Amino acid sequence: MAVTSAMLKSADVAELLRVHPKQVYRLLARGLPAHRVGGEWRFSREEVLAWSGVPAERPLPLARAQVDAPPLLAANGDVVIEILVRQLLTEGKPLVGLVQLDRASALERLVARTILLAGFHGDVPPSHADAARLARIELVTREIGLAFPRGTRVRRLKDIAGKRVALRPPSAGVRAHFDRALATEGGSLAALRCRVALFDSHGDAVFAVLRGERDVALTTSAWAERAGLAFLSVASEPYDLLVHADNLGSPVAIAVCEVAQSPAFRKSLASIAGYDPRRAGEIRYER
Repeated sequence: MAVTSAMLKSADVAELLRVHPKQVYRLLARGLPAHRVGGEWRFSREEVLAWSGVPAERPLPLARAQVDAPPLLAANGDVVIEILVRQLLTEGKPLVGLVQLDRASALERLVARTILLAGFHGDVPPSHADAARLARIELVTREIGLAFPRGTRVRRLKDIAGKRVALRPPSAGVRAHFDRALATEGGSLAALRCRVALFDSHGDAVFAVLRGERDVALTTSAWAERAGLAFLSVASEPYDLLVHADNLGSPVAIAVCEVAQSPAFRKSLASIAGYDPRRAGEIRYER
């Protein structure tokens, strides 16, 4: 079933069809078209009207007066996002525009509702944004660490002593893992006399190593594999999408959930180094 422009909750469908809310679930058993989003059902107004035979001119329920956030996804170059967007295109789903932002900047835009979805990783995600409930669409658990040319001796973090290191800014989620791991080993960038340069994305950091401008890059196992580099794992973390809970019924959010839950998407991710997609598509709410 195609995802169309006006997505309704079960209460909206009850109002549209002029039935008791409990009757909607009985209609589901009789074939009422619906889309599963986590633990909730969402409905296309056009599909409901076509199935029920109700006149198309019947007014849209007032519950849909809310304006959805723009269909934009802010993330910073993780391979899983590329695969997600490509799968949306392949399946003819509503498309999402990409905005390159690090974790902190993406969350700021999500709070302001200038984007629909924000890539989030590292720490425990927030449960609310300005008192509005947030939901988390799970994608993968990924390995992060250091990428470097094959043949380079890097078996622990202290082996980067004196090397030219491509790092992410302090606001990037992977940087927090790196700093903690380095401190656990009793080292610091200053003490190891590393020559550090900051890069805005995983791709930029990896390409700097490929060009010979840097010796090692902080990135993901997926990016190291893509570039043909060796990899030292530092930590693993979930990489998910945050969305306002009241925007889960938007056409793009539903399309993202449907793709993330699909066997084709999980199969694509399972073949990539350092990705665990077993919980892809699950929707969670933080306490």
